Amino acid sequence: MSRIGKKPAKIPAGCKVAVDGNFVQVEGPKGKLRQELRPEVKISVAAGDVTVERTAETRQGRAMHGLYRALLVNMLKGVSDGYEKKLEIVGVGYLAAIAGKILQVRAGFANEIHKPIPEGLKVTCPDQNHIIIQGIDKQLVGQFAAEVRSIRKPEPYKGKGIRYDGEVVRRKAGKAVTK
Repeated sequence: MSRIGKKPAKIPAGCKVAVDGNFVQVEGPKGKLRQELRPEVKISVAAGDVTVERTAETRQGRAMHGLYRALLVNMLKGVSDGYEKKLEIVGVGYLAAIAGKILQVRAGFANEIHKPIPEGLKVTCPDQNHIIIQGIDKQLVGQFAAEVRSIRKPEPYKGKGIRYDGEVVRRKAGKAVTK
Protein backbone atom coordinates (compact mmCIF):
# COMPACT_ATOMS: atom_id res chain seq x y z
CA MET A 1 0.00 0.00 0.00
CA SER A 2 1.22 3.48 -0.82
CA ARG A 3 2.37 5.22 2.33
CA ILE A 4 1.75 8.62 0.78
CA GLY A 5 -1.58 7.64 -0.76
CA LYS A 6 -3.19 6.35 2.42
CA LYS A 7 -2.52 9.53 4.44
CA PRO A 8 -5.57 11.81 4.52
CA ALA A 9 -5.06 15.37 3.24
CA LYS A 10 -6.29 18.16 5.51
CA ILE A 11 -8.51 20.77 3.89
CA PRO A 12 -7.23 24.26 4.88
CA ALA A 13 -9.62 26.87 6.26
CA GLY A 14 -11.55 28.63 3.52
CA CYS A 15 -11.12 25.83 0.95
CA LYS A 16 -13.78 23.56 -0.54
CA VAL A 17 -13.31 20.23 -2.32
CA ALA A 18 -16.00 18.88 -4.64
CA VAL A 19 -15.95 15.54 -6.47
CA ASP A 20 -18.01 15.50 -9.66
CA GLY A 21 -17.86 12.16 -11.48
CA ASN A 22 -14.28 11.71 -12.58
CA PHE A 23 -13.26 15.31 -11.76
CA VAL A 24 -12.19 16.88 -8.49
CA GLN A 25 -12.46 20.63 -8.02
CA VAL A 26 -10.69 22.57 -5.29
CA GLU A 27 -11.77 26.12 -4.52
CA GLY A 28 -10.05 28.54 -2.17
CA PRO A 29 -9.31 32.21 -1.54
CA LYS A 30 -6.77 32.41 -4.40
CA GLY A 31 -8.84 30.64 -7.07
CA LYS A 32 -10.12 27.32 -8.42
CA LEU A 33 -8.30 24.26 -9.73
CA ARG A 34 -9.81 21.24 -11.47
CA GLN A 35 -8.19 17.83 -12.03
CA GLU A 36 -9.43 14.86 -13.99
CA LEU A 37 -9.24 11.53 -12.13
CA ARG A 38 -8.16 8.24 -13.61
CA PRO A 39 -10.44 5.22 -13.11
CA GLU A 40 -7.86 3.59 -10.79
CA VAL A 41 -8.53 6.10 -7.99
CA LYS A 42 -11.53 7.38 -6.05
CA ILE A 43 -11.61 10.49 -3.85
CA SER A 44 -13.84 10.90 -0.82
CA VAL A 45 -14.36 13.99 1.35
CA ALA A 46 -15.31 13.67 5.03
CA ALA A 47 -14.90 15.84 8.14
CA GLY A 48 -12.27 18.25 6.84
CA ASP A 49 -10.14 15.50 5.30
CA VAL A 50 -9.78 14.19 1.78
CA THR A 51 -8.78 10.57 1.24
CA VAL A 52 -7.67 8.90 -1.96
CA GLU A 53 -8.53 5.23 -2.40
CA ARG A 54 -7.60 2.98 -5.26
CA THR A 55 -10.20 0.91 -7.05
CA ALA A 56 -7.74 -1.47 -8.72
CA GLU A 57 -4.85 -3.41 -7.17
CA THR A 58 -2.82 -3.26 -10.38
CA ARG A 59 0.64 -1.78 -10.78
CA GLN A 60 -0.92 1.28 -12.45
CA GLY A 61 -3.47 1.60 -9.63
CA ARG A 62 -0.76 1.55 -6.96
CA ALA A 63 1.22 4.20 -8.85
CA MET A 64 -1.81 6.47 -9.28
CA HIS A 65 -2.76 6.17 -5.59
CA GLY A 66 0.21 8.17 -4.29
CA LEU A 67 0.32 10.45 -7.34
CA TYR A 68 -3.25 11.69 -7.00
CA ARG A 69 -2.88 12.25 -3.26
CA ALA A 70 0.21 14.40 -3.95
CA LEU A 71 -1.61 16.28 -6.73
CA LEU A 72 -4.53 16.92 -4.38
CA VAL A 73 -2.26 18.27 -1.62
CA ASN A 74 -0.54 20.55 -4.18
CA MET A 75 -3.94 21.83 -5.34
CA LEU A 76 -5.02 22.54 -1.74
CA LYS A 77 -1.79 24.43 -1.01
CA GLY A 78 -2.05 26.33 -4.30
CA VAL A 79 -5.56 27.68 -3.75
CA SER A 80 -4.86 28.60 -0.12
CA ASP A 81 -1.25 29.91 -0.17
CA GLY A 82 -0.09 29.86 -3.80
CA TYR A 83 3.30 29.02 -5.26
CA GLU A 84 6.23 31.25 -6.08
CA LYS A 85 9.52 30.80 -7.95
CA LYS A 86 12.23 33.45 -8.00
CA LEU A 87 14.79 33.69 -10.79
CA GLU A 88 17.99 35.70 -10.78
CA ILE A 89 19.79 36.99 -13.88
CA VAL A 90 23.59 37.21 -13.66
CA GLY A 91 25.70 38.81 -16.37
CA VAL A 92 26.74 42.17 -17.76
CA GLY A 93 23.96 43.49 -19.97
CA TYR A 94 21.56 40.65 -19.03
CA LEU A 95 18.14 41.95 -17.98
CA ALA A 96 14.43 41.22 -17.92
CA ALA A 97 11.34 43.39 -18.26
CA ILE A 98 7.58 42.94 -18.54
CA ALA A 99 5.60 44.50 -21.39
CA GLY A 100 1.91 43.70 -21.06
CA LYS A 101 1.56 39.89 -21.13
CA ILE A 102 5.09 39.31 -22.48
CA LEU A 103 8.32 38.71 -20.56
CA GLN A 104 11.26 40.27 -22.40
CA VAL A 105 14.69 38.80 -21.61
CA ARG A 106 18.05 40.06 -22.81
CA ALA A 107 20.57 37.30 -22.14
CA GLY A 108 23.55 37.90 -24.40
CA PHE A 109 21.94 36.94 -27.71
CA ALA A 110 21.75 39.20 -30.78
CA ASN A 111 17.99 39.51 -30.26
CA GLU A 112 15.73 39.95 -27.25
CA ILE A 113 13.75 36.85 -26.23
CA HIS A 114 9.97 37.40 -25.89
CA LYS A 115 8.17 34.83 -23.74
CA PRO A 116 4.35 35.07 -23.50
CA ILE A 117 3.13 34.77 -19.90
CA PRO A 118 0.59 31.92 -19.53
CA GLU A 119 -2.91 32.59 -18.26
CA GLY A 120 -3.11 32.09 -14.49
CA LEU A 121 0.41 33.28 -13.69
CA LYS A 122 1.54 36.60 -12.25
CA VAL A 123 5.06 37.51 -13.32
CA THR A 124 6.82 40.56 -11.90
CA CYS A 125 10.28 42.06 -12.23
CA PRO A 126 11.12 44.06 -9.08
CA ASP A 127 14.38 45.08 -10.78
CA GLN A 128 16.14 44.19 -14.04
CA ASN A 129 17.98 41.21 -12.57
CA HIS A 130 15.14 39.38 -10.79
CA ILE A 131 11.96 37.65 -11.98
CA ILE A 132 9.19 36.48 -9.62
CA ILE A 133 6.66 33.95 -10.92
CA GLN A 134 3.51 33.41 -8.82
CA GLY A 135 0.43 31.26 -9.33
CA ILE A 136 -1.89 28.66 -7.84
CA ASP A 137 -0.92 25.76 -10.14
CA LYS A 138 2.39 24.24 -8.98
CA GLN A 139 3.02 22.54 -12.32
CA LEU A 140 2.42 25.73 -14.33
CA VAL A 141 4.65 27.86 -12.08
CA GLY A 142 7.49 25.32 -12.19
CA GLN A 143 7.17 24.74 -15.95
CA PHE A 144 7.27 28.45 -16.81
CA ALA A 145 10.22 29.02 -14.45
CA ALA A 146 12.09 26.15 -16.12
CA GLU A 147 11.33 27.55 -19.60
CA VAL A 148 12.63 31.01 -18.61
CA ARG A 149 15.74 29.46 -17.06
CA SER A 150 16.38 27.43 -20.21
CA ILE A 151 16.75 30.66 -22.24
CA ARG A 152 20.28 30.92 -20.83
CA LYS A 153 21.27 28.34 -18.23
CA PRO A 154 24.09 29.35 -15.89
CA GLU A 155 27.43 28.40 -17.37
CA PRO A 156 30.17 26.91 -15.16
CA TYR A 157 33.10 29.22 -16.05
CA LYS A 158 31.83 32.70 -15.21
CA GLY A 159 28.43 31.78 -13.73
CA LYS A 160 26.52 33.99 -16.18
CA GLY A 161 22.93 33.11 -17.04
CA ILE A 162 19.49 32.74 -15.48
CA ARG A 163 19.33 30.74 -12.24
CA TYR A 164 16.85 30.02 -9.49
CA ASP A 165 17.22 32.28 -6.47
CA GLY A 166 19.65 30.59 -4.10
CA GLU A 167 20.87 28.07 -6.71
CA VAL A 168 24.55 27.26 -6.37
CA VAL A 169 26.43 27.01 -9.66
CA ARG A 170 29.55 24.86 -9.47
CA ARG A 171 32.37 26.80 -11.01
CA LYS A 172 35.08 25.22 -13.13
CA ALA A 173 38.61 26.44 -13.46
CA GLY A 174 39.43 27.67 -16.94
CA LYS A 175 42.23 26.52 -19.21
CA ALA A 176 44.70 28.78 -17.37
CA VAL A 177 44.87 26.19 -14.58
CA THR A 178 46.67 23.66 -16.80
CA LYS A 179 49.75 25.87 -17.23
